[in-house]
Parts: sequence; C-alpha cells; structure tokens
Amino acid sequence: MTDKPTVTLVVFDCDGTLVDSQHNVVASMNDAFEAQGMPAPDEHSIRNCIGLNIDEAILQYLPDPADTKLLHALVDAYKAAYFRRRQLPDHDEPLYRGTLETIRILHRRGVKMAVATGKSMRGLNAVIDHHGLEGFFISLQTPDHNPGKPHPQMLEKAMLDAGADPARTFMVGDTSYDMMLARNAGCTAVGVSWGYHDDRELQESGADYLIDDFEELINIVLPQ
Repeated sequence: MTDKPTVTLVVFDCDGTLVDSQHNVVASMNDAFEAQGMPAPDEHSIRNCIGLNIDEAILQYLPDPADTKLLHALVDAYKAAYFRRRQLPDHDEPLYRGTLETIRILHRRGVKMAVATGKSMRGLNAVIDHHGLEGFFISLQTPDHNPGKPHPQMLEKAMLDAGADPARTFMVGDTSYDMMLARNAGCTAVGVSWGYHDDRELQESGADYLIDDFEELINIVLPQ
C-alpha cells in the first residue's frame, strides 16, 4: 500500500499581492464618503485597511459604530463607485512583476492554488478574467460567503477544496491580516514586501517568510 501523495497548496491574497489596486480603492473610498457628504479618510489609513472586508474597513471611520444605516450606505456607495471605475476604458489593476510567470511554474509543477481575499467574488472574477488567470485556482474564497480575515474560514475552505492540510499550505499576502489568517489556520505565512503593509507589520503579525520577488516563492514552496 502506497501513501497518498502530499498535496501542496498555495493560497494568494489578491489586492496588494497579485494586483496593485490601491489607486482604485482610494478613489472609490473617496467617492463613497463624498456621496454621503463626509470627509474621506486619509490615503495612508485607507491603504492600511486594504484586505479587510469593506464593511469592516469602513466601520473604523464612522463617528458612531452603531449607525448601521450610514455603514450600509457607505458600503453600497463604495461598491457602486468601484464598479463604475472598472467599466472605464483606462481602468487598470496591473499584476505585480513575476505574478503570472510564478503561477504558471507552480501550476506546471503540480502545486494547487487558491485565492483568499477581502475583494468581492464579482471583483475577483473581474481580475481573473482581465488577466487571463482562469483555470489556475482550485478555490476562490471571498467575503461573499465567509467571515473576513483573519478568521480562518476562507483558508480552511480552500484546504478542503484542494484536499490539503495546514502543514503543506502556504498563505501568501501583503498585510498583517493575511499573516494572522495563516496563523489562525495553522498554515505557513509568506509575506510580500511590495504590498500595503511594511515588513515590520508582517513580521510582528507572524510571517514565517518575507519575499521581495515572486521568484523567491518557488524555492519556499518547492525547495530543491
């Protein structure tokens, strides 16, 4: 009787890890607050919240956290603003350098891949379609049917879909929320330096590895 082959799973965050979307997030947040006649949060604060579910991010800026009516209005305005921007002819959320090449290499070498993101499923599907990433990911996990990061459910569902266990699962992300997500699910946390939280925040939130280039991920996931 032979042992069942071990499944290796790499789960990517989206915004700040696969694609650079900060300009659209900041602009859409500004539009949402302007629509409600409120001053928008500063850009640094918005960047720092990328990765959270949008309602959790906006909640931090409300004068009264119990004002659910205003919260829902801002969330709806943000989603509408982001959707409008996605329809513009000059809309762009570019892949970071080395993203597609690394995904292709991992795919060829039998690594299963998934996405766990604070982006909506509609937004994630738009990114996948725009960049031709169809067929690479065995599982797509978003806040549509999950608690937000760092709750472990998105990562647990991805592992279930892939038939993987935490010992061979790598969560790759750019924020402290991603690192805490990995920790909460018992997986390996890989922080990327090109996203929205700095190296110190990633290390303090539990990163096992920090990488400056996607090529470094291959040697972590598939050591020689």
